Amino acid sequence: MRRREFIFGVGASMVSPIELKAQHRKIWRVGFLGSGRLDLALPVFRRRMIEQGYVEGSTYVLDVREARGQFDLLPQLMKEIMNGGPDVIVAEATPAIAVAQHATSTIPIVMAPSTDPVGSGFVESFAHPGGNITGFANMFGDLAAKSLEMLRLVVPSVKRIAVLMSANPTHQKMLELARGGADRLGLTLFPFVAPAPADLERAFSGMKETNCEAVYVLADPFRPAIAKLAAEARLPSIYQYSLFVDIGGLMSYGPNILSIFDRAAVYVDKIIKGARPADLPVEQPERFELVLNLKAAKALGLSISPSAISLADKVLE
Repeated sequence: MRRREFIFGVGASMVSPIELKAQHRKIWRVGFLGSGRLDLALPVFRRRMIEQGYVEGSTYVLDVREARGQFDLLPQLMKEIMNGGPDVIVAEATPAIAVAQHATSTIPIVMAPSTDPVGSGFVESFAHPGGNITGFANMFGDLAAKSLEMLRLVVPSVKRIAVLMSANPTHQKMLELARGGADRLGLTLFPFVAPAPADLERAFSGMKETNCEAVYVLADPFRPAIAKLAAEARLPSIYQYSLFVDIGGLMSYGPNILSIFDRAAVYVDKIIKGARPADLPVEQPERFELVLNLKAAKALGLSISPSAISLADKVLE
C-alpha cells in the first residue's frame, strides 16, 4: 500500500458511523410561496417544525417568497423557488396555489389554505386529492351568507353593504353566495374590487360615495391597511378571519387561520417522511369563531347587544 492511501485509510477509519451518517444526511428544502404577507404565518410554521425535530439551516432550508398582495409577481417568485430545487412547497392562498400547480405536477404542494380546492381544480376530492397537491380548506365560501347574518346581528340597522374584493379568483363565486344570503336578509350588496393594495383607498372612497353602511371583506391574504381604512371611513367591518380584528377591525367570523399554518408544517413532515399528497386528505376547519372588538364598536358609536356579545368566542375590550 502506498503511503498516501494508508493515511487516507487510517483517517476514514477514525470517523464514527454516526458522524458519517450526519455528513450524508439530506437537508430538506421547503419552498414557501405567499400570496400576501407571511409575517404572522411563518413563526407558527417554524415553531411546529422545531417541535417536530427540524433545525432550520441544518436539517431543512426554508425558501420564502411573498407577493404581498401583488399577485402578478407570483410566477416570478415561484420560478425562484423552483430554481432552488424544493422537496415540498407550501402555497398560501388560492393565487399562490394556482401558480404552484402550474409550475410543477411532481413536487408535493401543501395548500395553506384554499377556499375551494375541488372547484379550483387543485384536488379531485377532499378524501382523495389524487395528485401532487393536498393541504387545507378554509371553507370561506360556505360562510359567505352566515357572515352577513353575523353582521346584521351586531349592526341590526345595516342595509347597504359594500363587499371588498381583490383579483383573487375565488371572490366572484363568494360574492354570488353572499348575494343569496343578502336577498334572504333584505340586504343590498355593492361590490368593490381592489386588485392590489394600492387600490384600497379608491375602493373605500367609492363605498362612501355609494352611501354604504358597512363593509364585508372577502377572505384574502392579509392586507392590514383595510382595517385602518374602514375605521377612517367609519364603516363597521366584518372579516372572515380575526387577524383584522386584532388590529382594530370590528368583527370576524371564520376559522382560526393561523392554526392552518401549524397543520401545514405537520403535512410537510408527513411528506418528508414518505407520505404521498394523493393519499393525504384535505383537512377542513373543525370550528368557526365569532370575534368582536368592543373598542372598535365604541369608536364607531355602536352599542353591541348583550345577546350578540354572549355568542362571541372572543371579545376584545
